[in-house]
Amino acid sequence: MAQYVIKANQPVAKIRKEIYGHFAEHLGRCIYGGFFVGENATIPHQDGMRSDVVEALRRIRIPVLRWPGGCFADDYHWKDGVGPKALRKRMINAHWGGDVEDNSFGTHEFMNLCDQLGCEPYICGNVGSGTVAEMQEWVEYMTFSGISPMA
Repeated sequence: MAQYVIKANQPVAKIRKEIYGHFAEHLGRCIYGGFFVGENATIPHQDGMRSDVVEALRRIRIPVLRWPGGCFADDYHWKDGVGPKALRKRMINAHWGGDVEDNSFGTHEFMNLCDQLGCEPYICGNVGSGTVAEMQEWVEYMTFSGISPMA
């Protein structure tokens, strides 16, 4: 017969907040029309982020937000989502309906969204069509505070 012993005075293991994180991917209206409506939208927003969505997500206290998603990340090239929006390269979202992505939601917009939500960003690397060098440059771009080719 099995015997179970409960040791109520033992320390409880810490559950890492990353387990409870959320993710944002360019499928359907999750990004465009969901989180992001752009700076010229008539919908109430701050820096293009929908105020109602941000407020709803703030209330549930998202600890971590992962982007650019799962399958979409395999075709996402971060350099296409930085710089002036009018000059950003368009792409076909082959994973989710073949829509044309204008990359108006990129690295800076994602970081802004995380700031508004009060959560930590989690960046997904492009392991489908990207390279190790591309990911290294993206990490440098986002984290290096000195003078470098990417920063």
